[in-house]
Amino acid sequence: MSKIKLSENFIKDNVKLALNEDLYPSGDITSDLVRNNKIIEAKLISNENAVIGGLRFAKHTFALIDNKIKFIVKKKDGTFIRKKSLIAIIRGNARNILIAERVALNYLSHISGIATQTNQFVKLAGKRCKICCTRKTIPNLRVIQKYAVKLGGGTNHRFNLSDEFLIKDNHIASSNLRELVLLAIKKNRGKKITVEVDNLKQLKKIMGLKFNTVLFDNMSIRNLKTGIKLAKKYYETEASGNISIKTVKAVAATGVDRISVGSITHSVPSIDLKLEI
Repeated sequence: MSKIKLSENFIKDNVKLALNEDLYPSGDITSDLVRNNKIIEAKLISNENAVIGGLRFAKHTFALIDNKIKFIVKKKDGTFIRKKSLIAIIRGNARNILIAERVALNYLSHISGIATQTNQFVKLAGKRCKICCTRKTIPNLRVIQKYAVKLGGGTNHRFNLSDEFLIKDNHIASSNLRELVLLAIKKNRGKKITVEVDNLKQLKKIMGLKFNTVLFDNMSIRNLKTGIKLAKKYYETEASGNISIKTVKAVAATGVDRISVGSITHSVPSIDLKLEI
C-alpha cells in the first residue's frame, strides 16, 4: 500500500494553489482597503470539541502571504481540544493576516472535521476493530484526507487502484467470481488481494483460495456473523456499506477485523473554527 507522504513541499504547493484560487485575478480587494502597517495579534479558537488537524497547512498559508507573520502553535495535530480552546496565535501585519485567514481556516476546518469524525468511529469500534477510509475522496485532496483519517486514529485503505487487487461487485457482475480470484492470485506480484462478497453463497465459492481479505458488503448483522465465523481462520475480514455512527458498534461486535467507512472523507462536516482579533 502506498504510504501517505505529507512533505513540506507538498503542503506548500497545495497551499499555493488554494491561495491562487482565492486571489486570482485581482487579490483581496477588500483587505487592500486596510492601508496601515499595523501589527496585530489574532487567536485561532475552536467553537466546538474536535481533534485538530492541518496546522502546517495554516502556517504555510500565512507564510506564503507574508513570511514575517509569526504562527505560534498551542496545540499539535491529532490533539483532542475542547470548545473555546486556543489552538494558535498569529502575529503580523493586519492586512496580510486578513488575506490568508479564510484559506488557512478552510484547511483546518476540513482536516479537523475528518479527524474528529474518524475518532468517533474509532472509539465506538473498540480496540480490536480498525476503522478504514476508502477512495471516496474529493479529487486531488486524497493525500490530505487520508492524512486526516490517520490523525483521528483510523487506518488508510488502499491509496489508489495500483495498491492492491480489490475485486468488487461490478467486477463480479462483468465476469466470473472464482476465475477473477484465481487470475488475481496468478498475477499477484506481491499485492494484497481483497474479495468483496454480498452473500454467503459467494463466500463459499471462493473459500480455500489463497487471497488475503474477505470484504462483506451491505450484509445483515446475522449474515455477517455467519460469514466471519466461516472466514476468520483463513482470511482477514472487513465490513462495509452504509455503516454509520449509529451502527458501527454493532458491526464491530461481530468480530470483524476492520470496517471501511466512506463517509469519513466524502461527507464529513467541517469543524467550526474562528480567527479572533
